[in-house]
Amino acid sequence: MKRAIPVLALSVAGLVPVWLYSPGPAHEGEISEVAAPETQAQTQAPKTTSAAPKTSGAAPTTQQQQQQTQQAQARTVNGPAVNTSEGTVQVQVTLQGNKITDVKAVRAPNSEPTRMALPILKQEALKAQSADIDTVSGATATSQGYKQSLQAALDGAQ
Repeated sequence: MKRAIPVLALSVAGLVPVWLYSPGPAHEGEISEVAAPETQAQTQAPKTTSAAPKTSGAAPTTQQQQQQTQQAQARTVNGPAVNTSEGTVQVQVTLQGNKITDVKAVRAPNSEPTRMALPILKQEALKAQSADIDTVSGATATSQGYKQSLQAALDGAQ
């Protein structure tokens, strides 16, 4: 019995660091899906003409024309690279008018939790049409960086 207590205490003391160990960020193995410059790319919808006769009505105002043009344009905006405890996260958002049509992770940590979280985060962002999305369990740091980069990209698109 005299030996059991020290053996048990030393075993617990040896296991505590193993339980508390968390690997550092994997900077060398970061995912890089897209190597795009941090500029906004804009494309315009093709212009069409109509042969229909005009009806008696007011001509569209400049403000209405601007709104229609803005809704027809698709644009891509890169969010900033956000450093997290797991690595760098950066997203690229594609907008059609004010609607989010696609979100891509330009940079993200190369880890299993991140690889599992990215499709979920993308789906949530498309569903919410904003950066107000839930954190993915097991990938908290990546989720927070994703949301920050997405929000900054959306703010920059305004």
